[in-house]
Amino acid sequence: MPHSAPYRAIAATATATALVLLTACSSDSGSGSTAGGQAKIAAVIKGLDNPFFQSMEQGIKDQGATAGITPTVQAANSITDTAGQADRLTALAGQDFSCYIVNPITGTNLVQGLAQLAAQKKTIVNIDSPVDASAAKAASATPATYIGTNNESAGEKAGAHMATLVPANAKVAAIGGIAGDVTSGARVDGFTKAVSGKLQLVQTVAANWERQEALTQATNVMQAHSDLAGFFVANDDMGLGVAQAVANAGKTGKVHIISVDGNKDALTAVKSGGIDAVVAQYPYAIGLMGMEACQAAAAGKTLPASVEAPVELVTKENADKALASTPKPFGDYEDPFKALIGG
Repeated sequence: MPHSAPYRAIAATATATALVLLTACSSDSGSGSTAGGQAKIAAVIKGLDNPFFQSMEQGIKDQGATAGITPTVQAANSITDTAGQADRLTALAGQDFSCYIVNPITGTNLVQGLAQLAAQKKTIVNIDSPVDASAAKAASATPATYIGTNNESAGEKAGAHMATLVPANAKVAAIGGIAGDVTSGARVDGFTKAVSGKLQLVQTVAANWERQEALTQATNVMQAHSDLAGFFVANDDMGLGVAQAVANAGKTGKVHIISVDGNKDALTAVKSGGIDAVVAQYPYAIGLMGMEACQAAAAGKTLPASVEAPVELVTKENADKALASTPKPFGDYEDPFKALIGG
């Protein structure tokens, strides 16, 4: 989440509790414990077909390595596989894990599985995409903690920067992910709020988090608005599709693009000028802190209800620094879980 101050990257330390993660690709279908271990942890994240969630997986794995284990992650087949992800969690809910890290595809697709976990008094750590609060409450399955980006603030940061790139009252468009998605909606809402009264938001479309669909949608938007000055794009993969559409139209550098995430390809595009800026969040840190939260819960600690993950605006001026550090944050950030696990 955006802050004006730098963030401190904090390397997590191991506790005496041994940890394990279950993965979709793992051949180990056991209980999830390691030799001498007490805590048993399962992680269900979005599809690993997206670099963002690959970084999240790496953060989880690296924290597992810090704890002296070799963790893996279970994931949906794709970032639109809501039913498949729910099935994975439901299957895991019947196993003997004490803490579950969940990164739901939508606000409600995992609620049934979470209700099973809550009934068994298992710890639920919600990362990145929030579980719908009212649905979770109705199922008596409110997570112990949420760790993720303040997506509305990320959108606001993008909007504020866009206003510095284009003339006053210029026409801009927003390209979101899946219609109704909480994360996408918050980012677009934040952008809309930031440009209100400064720029004209002439069109908002959904591109389902897919690069090719974003290319198509951006092409259509530019045809409908020949004087369009900029695009806000709710994630980097779609942002790269928009960049291709802008390039195809011969308007690179004329139609400005700001996306959200911070994946390596997008940071490289910022460096080369294909994308003007990226509001970089750090799924690596989110995954790492999710693991730390389970460690803290296993140690009997009370978890903070909500923890904001670091966010930074990456432009051509600091793209090299961001690239050198990726997938880890290039600035400093606060990690409240470190103290809880005695690190």
